[in-house]
Amino acid sequence: MARWITEWHPDDPAFWESSGRRVARRNLVFSIAAEHLGFTVWTLWSIVATRMGAYEFTTDQLFWLVALPNLIGSVLRVPYTFGPARFGGRNFTVVSALLLLVPAVLLGVAVRDPGTPYWLFLVIAALAGVGGGNFASSMANITYFYPRAKQGIALGLNAAGGNVGVSSVQLVMPLVIGSLGLAAAGWFWIPFIVVAAACAWFFMDNLTSARADPREQLAVAGRAQTWIMSFLYIGTFGSFIGYSTAFPLLSHSLFPGSPYAAVAFAGPLLGSLIRPVGGWLADRLGGAPVTLWTFAAMGGGVLLVWAAAGSGRFWLFFLAFQLLFLTSGIGNGSTYRMIPAIFQAKAVAERGAGEQALLHGKRQAAAAIGIISAVGALGGFLINRAFGMAFAAAGTPAPAFLAFALFYLACFLLTWWCYTRRVGVSVVASLAHARV
Repeated sequence: MARWITEWHPDDPAFWESSGRRVARRNLVFSIAAEHLGFTVWTLWSIVATRMGAYEFTTDQLFWLVALPNLIGSVLRVPYTFGPARFGGRNFTVVSALLLLVPAVLLGVAVRDPGTPYWLFLVIAALAGVGGGNFASSMANITYFYPRAKQGIALGLNAAGGNVGVSSVQLVMPLVIGSLGLAAAGWFWIPFIVVAAACAWFFMDNLTSARADPREQLAVAGRAQTWIMSFLYIGTFGSFIGYSTAFPLLSHSLFPGSPYAAVAFAGPLLGSLIRPVGGWLADRLGGAPVTLWTFAAMGGGVLLVWAAAGSGRFWLFFLAFQLLFLTSGIGNGSTYRMIPAIFQAKAVAERGAGEQALLHGKRQAAAAIGIISAVGALGGFLINRAFGMAFAAAGTPAPAFLAFALFYLACFLLTWWCYTRRVGVSVVASLAHARV
């Protein structure tokens, strides 16, 4: 029988201290566990693609295998966002976790046959995209559990726990594949997926207050804020997931004899662990200023990586790439903190500061999270395709790096114009008030 909580008032200090904090923390812990495994399955092909030499696929074909899960995962984030509101956060977490078994099992079966055709690998890689959808449902669900003042660190921890799944794949899989063969890349995760689904069933909760009319939630698609933040999230999270999945194959192509497999996990781990710091900084300094200067640093970082890629020195390339992981991780936290702040501020401005206004703001923010995270995740697909096309057309990733630098410049200018520029003596705090 589904477990539903009918009374939930996290913005009431007495309720929060008496019972809310404990329940919210329990749901956050098991949400992180399920989401972590979603990311592992979603990004599994970043390592598998580097171990497919027996199939004689081109570099561009291999980048397609890495890119396709990002594309499907980004599309699935929209319907996944509405899953907790429709079926309950606990119930949807169980189902979304169990769906991870499908691509894991198919991968384990397919790589045992050296005659498996390329199109079938494309299908299996696409199915791995279900892991990418888990992020949107998890984040939308956790939004309801925490008060406004604590959402930055809560969402940061939830996202970071999921993001670390990329690092887990890139740390563990080379060892597992080296010891047990390529098929183990799929079989290895099955018991963990089953345990995560069971824990979600027994230890998580559904909130009746999170239920919402999908038409009401979809109204955020008409808000300018939703699309502005989507563009910015391509620059932060899209960069993180794109670079995380591209780094092993990119290193394999540029530095064939390098120990990239032993250190590929470091960048995603750094970006994941620093993400809550981005949320923490945004709570204290404001999301917009942190995001603004993050894009400036990312623009400089991609130029350093471009230079290092042509230097012939792997360790210089590796160190330069860590700056991109560091800054994209901080930007992930700061941009994600801006989303509930914007939509809850808008709800208060329109409806007053009562509990119903705050709940409306949370529902709007939860829906916006799905759209924004979906569009942002497309960055993972675009980055891998940019590298694939650059190698196919020019034999070098240089054109892709140039495109990334120009994109970060556009993100910097958009953040400044919408959120931090001064008009007279006043700062434009948010387009939620000025131009929605």
